[in-house]
Amino acid sequence: MYKRCLDLASALGKKSILLLGPRQTGKSTLARGLGAGTRYFDLSETNTFRELSARPESIRQSLSDSTRTVVIDEAQKLPELFDEVQVLLDRNKSLRVLLTGSSARKLRRSGVNLLPGRIWRKRLFPLVSAELGGARIDTRVCRGSLPGIIDSEEFKTELKNYVGLYLEEEIRAEGLTRNVGNFNRFLTTAALGNAEQVNYTNVSNDTGMPLNTVKGYYQILYDTLVGYELPPYRKTKTRKAVSTPKFYFFDIGVVNELLGRFQIERHGDLFGRAFEHLIFAELKAAVDYFDSDRPLCYWRSQSQFEVDFVLGDDIAIEVKGKRVVTPRDERSLAALSDDLRLKRRIVVCLEPHRRRSEAGNEIIPAEEFLAELWGRGGPGLLA
Repeated sequence: MYKRCLDLASALGKKSILLLGPRQTGKSTLARGLGAGTRYFDLSETNTFRELSARPESIRQSLSDSTRTVVIDEAQKLPELFDEVQVLLDRNKSLRVLLTGSSARKLRRSGVNLLPGRIWRKRLFPLVSAELGGARIDTRVCRGSLPGIIDSEEFKTELKNYVGLYLEEEIRAEGLTRNVGNFNRFLTTAALGNAEQVNYTNVSNDTGMPLNTVKGYYQILYDTLVGYELPPYRKTKTRKAVSTPKFYFFDIGVVNELLGRFQIERHGDLFGRAFEHLIFAELKAAVDYFDSDRPLCYWRSQSQFEVDFVLGDDIAIEVKGKRVVTPRDERSLAALSDDLRLKRRIVVCLEPHRRRSEAGNEIIPAEEFLAELWGRGGPGLLA
């Protein structure tokens, strides 16, 4: 068990919640830990699904006077229950409902009532450094950060089964694509392009699939929460920025499984990309968990200067998987600072000690950067 950064009980004290997140990130574990006064319905159980699909009103009829919270796990399996949830919330203003799901696709495409004004949306991500008690960089760049996998002695088998479960239950069972074999082949190609700008044409050529099919497959990854777009920062004027987003899988361990690689030693290009992915995952989770109004982007000029991450309009972050940061590693930060009045220019790296470079950039060891991001020993990067 890990203590999660998302305080679900506190959030439910204010509003009902739709909690979305990829499979096995811990949504059900959080839901089952809500304690007394909780009525739990798991739609992955055949009998529960059969009963509620035939008689949605049985949720309301099964509640007692002591029920304070209703949990509907895997809610996307039965979108018509959302109307029943609205009835529950309208009749009992003190009642809270927690709906969990691993896919927004079925909810969106079915035109389901998503209870505007009655429910907040939250996301649950794989484990972050604040939940793990430290960065654990070398472990996570190989295994990823899923709760049931990171500490498993059989993590390779667990990751293989995870990808198979995703294909079988999320893709085949929900009928998201007619050809699971083609989609599996696409997944490998998408993994090769992880942490890079999305190029649909190249993926189409590499897989031999039509362009529209490739775009549809990427949309499935976004809808099932296993892929994210990182938008480009485009407010620079002197150096014109590119307009193409980057693509990241939600967890580096899944990428490693798709590509059959698990030995990622420090230094080298492979480690650098995995290390960048780890920092992206932490930033993405922190922005969401802290409800930050700072958008997370990346910046690349058409002259090929690139800064890995831009938070809001005033924090730029470059990630270098190396023990010694040189002036050459800081050139893109200098280029961006010509256009933006940056409050902070940070290089996250593997150096042993924090320092300020001659160019005025903060050179910060990864462990110290992540501690600041999550607020340990300081106000927090997003404060």
